[in-house]
Amino acid sequence: MKTKNISKETNLYDCPYLMSTKETHDIVFDIHKHEAGVEPYFHYHERTLLLHAVKGVMTVNSSKGIWVVPPMRAVWIPAGTPHFAEYSRGLVLCGAMLKPELCENMPKQCCVVSVSPLLRELLLHAASIPLSKLSSGHARKVITLILDMLETLETRPLKLPMPVDPRLRKICNILINNPANNQTLEQLSKGAGASSRTAARHFNTETNMTFTKWRQQLRLLEALKKLAEGSQVKEVALQTGYESTSAFINMFKNALGVTPRQYFHKK
Repeated sequence: MKTKNISKETNLYDCPYLMSTKETHDIVFDIHKHEAGVEPYFHYHERTLLLHAVKGVMTVNSSKGIWVVPPMRAVWIPAGTPHFAEYSRGLVLCGAMLKPELCENMPKQCCVVSVSPLLRELLLHAASIPLSKLSSGHARKVITLILDMLETLETRPLKLPMPVDPRLRKICNILINNPANNQTLEQLSKGAGASSRTAARHFNTETNMTFTKWRQQLRLLEALKKLAEGSQVKEVALQTGYESTSAFINMFKNALGVTPRQYFHKK
């Protein structure tokens, strides 16, 4: 999991570019494949986005956190949220772009949500309807059902909150670039110019997590990303800093309620 430096002083964050759509419809749908890579700039949209990972995995980065979107999940990005995305090889996204006025009863912050089999099929079907027919009686019925389901979206704990303090950012970036790094907070703090007590206090204040919990969440999200790309559980356990496969599976199950195998075979 790699991320750019997104401190408040970063010009790309302060001045993201706008991505807009000229469509007049209140909601439009799309499905497309992505090559592996990272978007080069922060940007925001004039519409709210629901992006469902049909295949592969997507990572969304903002100044406030990182969200990993594996299959069977979607990311909800409210209009005006500066972000950039990372795409895995073979990623297929099915998405909806909604005018903000449709989203009054929907999440106000970026989040990862579950996608039920019914919502998945409705999104795929809606994406197959030509724009010229989005006003038809059939399309309106499909859209109405989708909007009803979006008001009951269930969020999932797949966010990694990011602190603002530049010393903590330095620590976080070291671990993001190498999740298997097992240095203690005291060791990491020395290189970042802070005491371990100060760093621990700021982690609690800025992320609502202890440092230990934050690092575990980082490793969980990195594991989800690698597992969704087809890596083996044993390999992922080592790459995320666990000494044994069983310890990794226990962490995964404690966090998400199921084993890695069960998670990626849920329907």
